[in-house]
Parts: sequence; C-alpha cells; structure tokens
Amino acid sequence: MILGLGLESSCDETAAAVVRDGREILSNVISSQVDLHREYYGVVPEIASRAHLEIINLLIERALNEAGVRFGDLRYVAATNRPGLVGSLLIALQSAKVISYAMGIPLIGVNHLEAHLYAPFLEGREPVYPHIGLLVSGGNTALYLVRGVGDLELIGRTVDDAVGEAYDKIAKYMDLGYPGGPAIEKLARTATARRILFPKILPEPGDCRFSYSGIKTAVINHLKNNPGADRAEVAYAFQERILEILIRRTFAAARSRGIGTIVVAGGVAANGRLREMLAREKREGEDIILPTPALCTDNAAMVAGIGRHYYAAGLFDRLDLDVRARA
Repeated sequence: MILGLGLESSCDETAAAVVRDGREILSNVISSQVDLHREYYGVVPEIASRAHLEIINLLIERALNEAGVRFGDLRYVAATNRPGLVGSLLIALQSAKVISYAMGIPLIGVNHLEAHLYAPFLEGREPVYPHIGLLVSGGNTALYLVRGVGDLELIGRTVDDAVGEAYDKIAKYMDLGYPGGPAIEKLARTATARRILFPKILPEPGDCRFSYSGIKTAVINHLKNNPGADRAEVAYAFQERILEILIRRTFAAARSRGIGTIVVAGGVAANGRLREMLAREKREGEDIILPTPALCTDNAAMVAGIGRHYYAAGLFDRLDLDVRARA
C-alpha cells in the first residue's frame, strides 16, 4: 500500500488530499476562493496567493485526519509546480518541500494539466493509453495526444481566450455574476427560440486551434445593437458556438489519428450541455471519459494520483525545484 499526499494551489483553489495506490481517494479537501474574487470578475493573483498561505496548513491537517493517516505513513508528497500563477504555485510547492525534507520522503512536482487528465481514473477506471485529452477550464483550452504518464503531445490550444475566460467575460458583460460558466449554462437552458445567432468559429479542416475572441466580440456587438434582445436566447446561442468548436476539434483530432478514447477534464467539463453534445457526437466504438463534477475543478486528489505513477517510476524532484507559469 502506497500512500501519497497531494497539494494544489495553482490558481484560486487550495487543496490537499491523500490517495492510496494512485487510485483510491481517502480524503480530498478543497477551499475555494470564489467569494474573494467575485467582485473582480476574475482571479486577482495577490489575493489568491495570500489566501493560499493562510489556509494550506489547516487543509493538510484536515486531509490527514480525514484519511486517518499521519505524516509518517506517507511514501511521497506531490505538488503542482506548473502551470499557474507563480505566487500561488509557490504555496503548495514550498509546503511539499518542507514535508519532503522533514519526513525524508520523495518530492514530486506535477504538471497541473496532466493531473486534470488523470482525474477520471480516480473513479474506478483503469488508465487508457493512448487517448486524446481535451482540457477545458478558466485558464486552459488545449488538446493533447496522451501516450502515457508524462508523455503528452500538445496538438492544439487556444490562440486567445480560454473557454472559461470567454464564459466569464460574457457573463460579466451580461451582469450574470462570477464564475460565468454555471450562470450562462443555467440561463441558456431557459431559452425557447434557440436560434443560431453567431457564425461558426475557425471552420478550416485539420485546424486543431481554438479561438474565442471573435465570438466574444460578436456577442457583445449583438447585445449593443439589440438592447432588447432575449438574454436567454443570446446565452444559448453563445454557449452552442463555443462548445461546438470543442466538440468538432476534439473528435476530428481523435478520428484522424485512429484513437477511440477521449478524456475531457477541467472545470468546463462539468458543463451539462457539453456532456450532452459529447454523447450526441460519439460514434460506436468511441469512448468518452469524464470525471464527476467534483473532480473537474482544481483538486489535490488528481495531483496525488498522477504523482503515484511518478513515484513508481522513481521520477523524483530535488528540493530546489521551482515553479513555472507555463507548462
């Protein structure tokens, strides 16, 4: 039995978790900062890092207590060290370094994006390789060919906003609150007309990139030019277009490479409409793997889980490991 502690503080969630054998979640404690950033309609780095610092020790203690283990039972400690907000990343990593040094256990720095793509395999499924990984969140929108642990090839990413950012910006313009994704999804479900108001995005075949600045501008211009527009109808039309490009790009990437397994992860993977569209597009022989909504957002169980595979391979980090804003 291998017990690992995972720590996460890359953006606006602070988290600690204990995972057994890289598969079984014994505890997964998360502290959200949504209330701290709501009035700014986005994450303020200075506020985020201070909030991480104030809460992380308490979360580590809670994670160990809920799992019924002590520091001495741990075989490794894993922490996100890339990508993310530099000041925020430092909190989890420095905490992990202290634990590693004090307990004499390996330190493992984890790629936050790879951890997200591992999240569905914490829920009773064996990891499947190769697969196409679609990562969709407030800070990331990217497609990967995942051949194995630590073996990810970027095949497409957004050239401007991430999909979650697009949700937030339109929600702010429509005064729907923060975070924007759940608010727009809820409003869109009340639409009755459900007309196509906006053009498709980047229609070129074989293009694996994403772009959301154009649709964002189109929505804002539509609302300016039509002050009496049905807000639910606009929310529906906007959401259909931004999710449609995710679906189109992802299945095209998988089918062109003959890969039948697609993993979708990140905060936007919790979107109910996205899940409906994935199920509708899926063909016989294709498998769509998504985490439960609780594991879509940033958490530490995914960090400890993928860390177990690095532990098994003996891929440990030195105490001078640094953080990186980009992957």
